[in-house]
Amino acid sequence: MRIRVRAPLRIDFAGGVTDGRPFAERFGGAVVAAAVDLCVHADLLLGDRRIRLHDQDRDDHLTVASSDRIAFDGRLDLHKWALTMLPVTGGIEILTRCDAPLGAGLGCEGGLAVALLAGLARAREEAYSPEELAELACMAAEQDIGPLSSANDAYTAALGGVRHLVFGRAGVEARDVALAPEAMAELHRHLVVVYTGRSHFTEATARRVWSAVEADDPSVVGALSRMRELVEPAGDALRAADWRRLADVMDEHWRAHRQLDGTIATARMAAVEDAAWRAGVWGMKATGAGAGGCLAAICAPDRRPAVIEAVAAAGGQVLEAGFSERGVEVHAAEAVL
Repeated sequence: MRIRVRAPLRIDFAGGVTDGRPFAERFGGAVVAAAVDLCVHADLLLGDRRIRLHDQDRDDHLTVASSDRIAFDGRLDLHKWALTMLPVTGGIEILTRCDAPLGAGLGCEGGLAVALLAGLARAREEAYSPEELAELACMAAEQDIGPLSSANDAYTAALGGVRHLVFGRAGVEARDVALAPEAMAELHRHLVVVYTGRSHFTEATARRVWSAVEADDPSVVGALSRMRELVEPAGDALRAADWRRLADVMDEHWRAHRQLDGTIATARMAAVEDAAWRAGVWGMKATGAGAGGCLAAICAPDRRPAVIEAVAAAGGQVLEAGFSERGVEVHAAEAVL
């Protein structure tokens, strides 16, 4: 049996980082994000005698004799956590890859966890709702990368579409931000996503931010609170197709985001930002934790070619990312050996 899974990545327009458990459980977090047609892919082949794991993006491959001999040693640990949570009888080969570059800040870890668990659930002939898969994926990602994990990534990958997600002690509430296909197409014509280089946001950085939250540091808590407050205006701008307003919200969000830690804005990001502003963007923000990764910029459609040229000249890599209504998808067929 061969099982193929695809799970979408995401762009968050406001609220990213506030979904982190240390802040969300104390103060409540919120994110408005859209699934994009850049995806994480997982291919599972059942019937082998051993467990073979392959990460194409990191060019990492390993073989485990059996599920009871899995060791967490920093190599493909997310794959291993998924297998521990949903073990399969006998052997399995798993190959994963992502359409986006490493450290792009588009939710690859959460999407990978969703894809792996959706494939393993199919292998076990078990059915889970998208919300259940997202929650399992959050657990796996937190085991793997700890304070760097993001619940927003898993939920957007599982559900697809444009979502207003609310995080708190009681769990996660997912609200649909209903946009017509024409509006999403128009937004795409205003959007430029540029990869500035692999994110170097580290566990040490995350621990500094979350320690400041636990200590009620007014600067960090205030910045995160402002990022959360911008979710409603971002959702309103999306529904109204007011792209200038959305750009303003994103820009204000990025200003607050940079207050969390001195490592979040890098020289490469600043060079790309400066080039984008000179080319005529209306606003922009990081799509992930920062310290590299992608910037999402909003501009007039007639300025988009100039913005693309300018950010490329500044060292950025433009990624074409359309929007997707579809969440994780699983297809299974008898393998031809």
